[in-house]
Amino acid sequence: MSHKKAPKLLLLLFVFGWPIAAHSQIPFYTDDADTTPQGNFHLEIYNEHDVLQRSSYPAKRQNTTVFTLNYGLTKRLELGINGPLITLINSRIVEPRIVSGIGDVQFGMKYRFRDEREGSSWPAFAAVLNVEVPTGNTQKQLGSGLTDYSIYGIAQKSLTHRTKARFNGGIIFSGNSSTGLIGINTVRGQVFTGNASLVRDFTSRLQLGVEVFGGVTNNFQLDRGQFTGQLGGDYAVNQKLTLTFGLLGGRFSGSPRAGLHLGFAYDF
Repeated sequence: MSHKKAPKLLLLLFVFGWPIAAHSQIPFYTDDADTTPQGNFHLEIYNEHDVLQRSSYPAKRQNTTVFTLNYGLTKRLELGINGPLITLINSRIVEPRIVSGIGDVQFGMKYRFRDEREGSSWPAFAAVLNVEVPTGNTQKQLGSGLTDYSIYGIAQKSLTHRTKARFNGGIIFSGNSSTGLIGINTVRGQVFTGNASLVRDFTSRLQLGVEVFGGVTNNFQLDRGQFTGQLGGDYAVNQKLTLTFGLLGGRFSGSPRAGLHLGFAYDF
């Protein structure tokens, strides 16, 4: 790395708190260090409706339904697969006005290296490897047409017995972070990603939190980057079913201007 780029990378790490990318711990994009218990499945389904940036015109809105299934292979190793159904809503002067179809499917593996321990100042640590295959239709702008390879780390720390902070930091070595028209769309180079969330248990059933997440290409062109904030939470209906909700807002071409998340998670 050149000496000129090093200060920019350090600035990026400071702004995002730690570099990353991914889906878990819905509604938040900031992943947690926990893994699905051995021999169990964890299902997540959520819908996000976004108002796109003006740079995406003639597309004005995007509706994304994401299906994620995780399996606990061992006590510390989790395997996962997720895929989106994407609908793009264009301006009235464009035909077809509505375009729908599957997006790119992602396969992942998470390993939990360290649990948080009482009396220790060290957080819990985990790492995730993802491979995303180009199953989405590129002509309809539903897929990137690229195979994405990414890795990111997770740090998770309890600030109080009710409040947890989580930080993700990673890099997409090949491909990009786009889902439909949201995310960074680049053909060459790497994408650095960073997420941070703060979540508090307000009751035994209700969690509320806030997060920021985003990314930038290796040439640090912010106007082609992504920076999004979210307010959200979840409500545990019972020990297996949890409802999730969130409000998003962002800037730069890779982020939605505004968005609404509704979903659920189920353990079985």
